[in-house]
Order: sequence, then C-alpha cells, then structure tokens
Amino acid sequence: VQVVESGGGLVQPGGSLRLSCAASGFTFSRYAMSWYRQAPGKERELVAGISSGGGGTNYADSVKGRFTISRDNAKNMVYLQMNSLKPEDTAVYYCNARNYYYNYWGQGTQVLVSA
Repeated sequence: VQVVESGGGLVQPGGSLRLSCAASGFTFSRYAMSWYRQAPGKERELVAGISSGGGGTNYADSVKGRFTISRDNAKNMVYLQMNSLKPEDTAVYYCNARNYYYNYWGQGTQVLVSA
C-alpha cells in the first residue's frame, strides 16, 4: 500500500497551490479520501474529505470557499486545490484513505505560506 503526497512548497499569501495524492496497493474507489494538516505545535486536523464515489465532500470551516477536494478514480488520485492561501494554512498536509476496515496515511507534504 502506498499513499504519496506531492505539490507542497512555498507560496505567498493570496497565492494558490494544488496538492496531489497518488494511491496504490488497494481498491481506491472503495475508500473515502481526506486531506489533513498539522501545523507546528498543533494537533492534526481534518481539512477536507470526499466520499468513495466523489459525490460527497466536506470541509473545515477555516477552508470553506478557498479549498476544493476532488478525485479521479480512474487514476487513483485525489487532489486539493488551495486558493487564497493564508499564513495560517502553513502546515504539513497529509493524505488519508479509509474504509470500514483500513486506514492509510501518506508521509505528508509541507506547505509554507509566507511573504
């Protein structure tokens, strides 16, 4: 099983980034996918989630209207489009795959929002 995030980096406030998560080793279309983040000194928090079929999404209040989660079940990929980034969005972003039985995590990708 592999869950691999990419796309992080340094961006100025107000800028955009698109995170990608590549999954392999499990039946991707049967898993709900989520993005979490963890800032220094803080607990890991849910940022956005998407159902296995892609028909349902949910977002943390802090990112609603700015972030969009999407998935491509044909490519085993999930994405997080992040717009209007703020310094408080700085964190390590993790991709998560889960179903009733299993829960998989990636290693994370760093996002730094700074002028």
